[in-house]
Amino acid sequence: MLKSIRATALISFFLTTAAIAEGDPVVVELFTSQGCSSCPPADRLMHDLAKRDDVIGLALHVDYWDYIGWKDEYAKPDHTLRQRTYAREGGRSMIYTPQMVVNGQQDVVGAQARELDRLINAHIKAAPQASVTAVRSGNDVSVDVMPVELPAGETYDIRVVQYSPMRHASIRRGELAGHELDYANVVEAWYTAGQWDGVAPQAFSVAVDADLPAVVLVQREGHGPIVAATKVR
Repeated sequence: MLKSIRATALISFFLTTAAIAEGDPVVVELFTSQGCSSCPPADRLMHDLAKRDDVIGLALHVDYWDYIGWKDEYAKPDHTLRQRTYAREGGRSMIYTPQMVVNGQQDVVGAQARELDRLINAHIKAAPQASVTAVRSGNDVSVDVMPVELPAGETYDIRVVQYSPMRHASIRRGELAGHELDYANVVEAWYTAGQWDGVAPQAFSVAVDADLPAVVLVQREGHGPIVAATKVR
C-alpha cells in the first residue's frame, strides 16, 4: 500500500514540479503565550490563517511568560529556542509575543493583519525555489524534494511538524486570568526527516507518534528561509 501511494506521489511530483512549487503555501509561525495579555488578537488571527489553503499557520507557544503566574500548558522550550534563533538570524537582540514570522524571514509585530497579508502575498508571487510533496501511511511520512532554483552550497533541514487544529484553555491566573480561549493549529511535535543538499531530487521518511495533522517545512539549515512547504496528505 505504501509503495503504491509513494509511486502515485512521485509521478505527480515529477510531472508538475513547477506548478506545485508555485502553489506552495506560505508558512506563518505565531509565537504566543497564554500568559501574554496582548496575544489574544494574534491568536484570533491564527484562526483565520488556519482556514486558508495558501497558508500554513502554526502556533508556537513559548514558556518565558510562565513566571508571571500562569504556566502555558502548550508551551515548549524548543519553541522559545526557535524564536531566539530567528532573532539571532535576523540581527535582533530581543524576542517578544505576539510575533509572527513569515517563511522564516520577515517578522510582524502583534496582529497587524494588513502587513501580514502584504508579506504573504509577496511570498505567493515570488519565484519558487524548491518543491516538496509528502504522503502518510500509518505513522510513516514519506517526503520528496526537488530543487527549482536554489543557491549553491546550502544545506536544508527537512522538518515534519504535527499540530492540533484546536485546543482550549481555561486560564485561572496571570494577565489573562478568567479567560476561556481557543487556540488554532497548536504545534505539538517536531521531527527531523534529514538534511538535503538542494542539488538533486531526494526522498526522506520519518515515523511520527501522534495521529495529528502534519506539515513539512524545507528550511535552510540554522533557521534560515523556508524554501518550500506542504501539508501531508
